[in-house]
Parts: sequence; structure tokens; C-alpha cells
Amino acid sequence: MPEFELSPLAQHWVNVVLIWIGFGALAGLLARALIPSSRPVPTLVLGIVGSMVGLLVLSLFFDPATLNPISPLGLLSAAAAAFCLLVLYRLYLTRFPDA
Repeated sequence: MPEFELSPLAQHWVNVVLIWIGFGALAGLLARALIPSSRPVPTLVLGIVGSMVGLLVLSLFFDPATLNPISPLGLLSAAAAAFCLLVLYRLYLTRFPDA
């Protein structure tokens, strides 16, 4: 059976996506520790989305060329954005409890 190999560029992007999923899950778990929830899947999804939003906002204040998103500052901004998204999600659930 032939071995499946990706091009170096494709392998790089697969690695980047996997790192962001893991980083977002970590940010989501950190935010979930601050706001407990009984629904784990939205927490992880909001963590991933929050990490993207938080790092996008962070890149507006710092030079993106020198910014390392996988850093304590990046984790803090990703967790803060995930926290805000979780608060909005909880508010949505109180307004529409059947969702």
C-alpha cells in the first residue's frame, strides 16, 4: 500500500490548523473554568472561535509580524474572547431556553 504524503506547504497548513484547534480548545476550557457550563461542545467551539477573534483583536494593537499568537499573551486574549462569547451564549440561552 502506498504511503500517503502531503506536500510541505499542505503539511504546514495541516499543522497550523491542528495547533489552532488545540489552542482554541485550551482557551475554551480556560473560559469554561470561569463560567461553568453543562454543554461541552459549544464551549470548545466558542473557544476556537474566541481564539481567532481574540488574536485578531490582539493583532490590531500589536505588529502582526512580531506577534506570536501561541504565547501567554495570545492565550490570555483568546481566553478573554472565548469568555465574552460564553457570556453572550449564556445570555442567549436565558433568553431562548429551548435553543
